[in-house]
Parts: sequence; structure tokens; C-alpha cells
Amino acid sequence: MQLRSGRADEADILWALRTRCVREICSAAYPPEVIAPWAASPPPAHYRALIGQGGCIVAEDAEGHLLGYGVIDQASNEIDALFVDPDQGGRGIGRALMDAMVALGDPSRPLVLSASLNAVPFYRRAGFQPLREEAYAHPSGVSLASVRMQRG
Repeated sequence: MQLRSGRADEADILWALRTRCVREICSAAYPPEVIAPWAASPPPAHYRALIGQGGCIVAEDAEGHLLGYGVIDQASNEIDALFVDPDQGGRGIGRALMDAMVALGDPSRPLVLSASLNAVPFYRRAGFQPLREEAYAHPSGVSLASVRMQRG
């Protein structure tokens, strides 16, 4: 596995992986009436710019195939995304991406994120503590149950 900075021109490929993860992994924690609009939603307007700001880390195999990616919004010190190819889980890819994003964060401020319900155990293992349950008003119109978490 190799890690590198993501590029804004990769936004569509990264979003496709995110969509697959929502359908295949998040469906274990959310009902179909939430998964369908969530998975069908297009990238938000700021997504390409966020990737291009230098806070996107891409994991690839030796042949350059996408294994996963993560995005940290460095201005807010918030993990915005972390997705691993569902066929590649359990190989340490998510942890490597998390470590790389932590390294890009501001150590003088807490690192925060809103975790999907299925991801809470992963984030706990990465040192994040739950702050509160919340309902994220997703742009697709659904309300996503999530957990606000903090590290540091």
C-alpha cells in the first residue's frame, strides 16, 4: 500500500468509492429508505475544492488501484471523510489513512468528526471519544443518525 495526496481531478473516482461504501457497508446500520437517497446524492459543491486544498490522502496498491481515501478539512481540524474499498477491509488501510490525516491536523486543537453509526467502533480504536449523538441533515434530504466525536 502507498499513500499520496489526492487531487481535485480525482473527485469523481473518490465519490464513486464513497457511494459504494454507503451501499455496502453503511447499509448494516441504516435502513434502505436512508441508504437509497444517501447513496444517490451527488458530491457537494465544495467537495472538489476540499480535496484540492491538500487534506486528501489516497491509498493505492502497487498498481495504482484505489484502496481508500480520507479527507481532513484543515481549517476546521475536522475529518470529513474516510472510506476503504469494502473488499479491502481489515488490512490496516483505514488506520494508515487516519494516521496520515492526524499528521495533517493541528495538534493544538481537538480533531473532530461526525461518525456514521457503523464507523463508531473504528474511530474509538483510533482514539476518538464520543461527544454526543446527533442527526446530520444530509443534503439529500435524509436525516442521518451520527455520533460527534473528538480526539485530543
